[in-house]
Amino acid sequence: MADVLVIGSAVADFVFSMETIPDEPRKYRADSAEIVGGGCAANAAVAIARLGGKAFLAARLGDDPVGDLIAADLQAEGVDLSLVNRAVGGQSSFSSICIDAAGERQIVNFRGAGLTESADWLGATPPVQAVLADTRWNEGAKRGLELARDRGIPGVLDGEAPVDPDVAACASHVAFSRDGLRAFSGHDDLRNALADASARLPGWVCVTDGENGVYYIDGGGIVHLPAYRVAVKDTLGAGDAWHGAFALALGEGQDPARAIRFANATAALKCMTFGGRKGCPDRAAVDSFLKENT
Repeated sequence: MADVLVIGSAVADFVFSMETIPDEPRKYRADSAEIVGGGCAANAAVAIARLGGKAFLAARLGDDPVGDLIAADLQAEGVDLSLVNRAVGGQSSFSSICIDAAGERQIVNFRGAGLTESADWLGATPPVQAVLADTRWNEGAKRGLELARDRGIPGVLDGEAPVDPDVAACASHVAFSRDGLRAFSGHDDLRNALADASARLPGWVCVTDGENGVYYIDGGGIVHLPAYRVAVKDTLGAGDAWHGAFALALGEGQDPARAIRFANATAALKCMTFGGRKGCPDRAAVDSFLKENT
């Protein structure tokens, strides 16, 4: 097991299950609904905690009721919040999310207001074995990835668009989403885009492509590791769980290929349960799944 510093967004998600995603300006009725915590970094931190790691979350919240809701949920999951900054008078981030019968989703997000941009308060970071940062707070991401580089530990960037090249250059590992890679490279073709990103960045790079699996650069060539085929109920938070599992595995000393398989299994199991990060599996479930699907 490993301790991981996770830096970035923490939000509250209001999730609605519907037959089809709304596409007209009228009233709709949900089949079911959940209020769950969300945000790239917060979801990844919960995944790490459930997988047996210690997650320290560095995030920005307001001192509002939404912030209270977010913090209480994360504390219940065992995430360490000692590095969370709560701005006086700030508004925390939250989202409205519709999920259709196929498990696909539509997200409307409010990023928050009155939250700090400074990352100076991250100086008291405890010893960890890996750092994971999202792209929702560049000052924090850069500070954390520089910390990882200085300590000689994995520093992983969750490469959702927009990806700041200066921040990405600080990471030892950049795990792009397909849209993030396309925006970063300017190429629509995945393989050309990945090769371009690898040439521009000093660290290891990969791209996650949902049900198509993961592609990464190894020895100058592109390697493909397919996703596990499961009955999908909800893809919300699957990518975040993937990044959390990947960073944890690297922190434990696994090589990138093993870390990808571990993360693929974690994301697959999450997709089998409705309710965002409520579907994140524990370590026993992932280990069992890997044994059955190797």
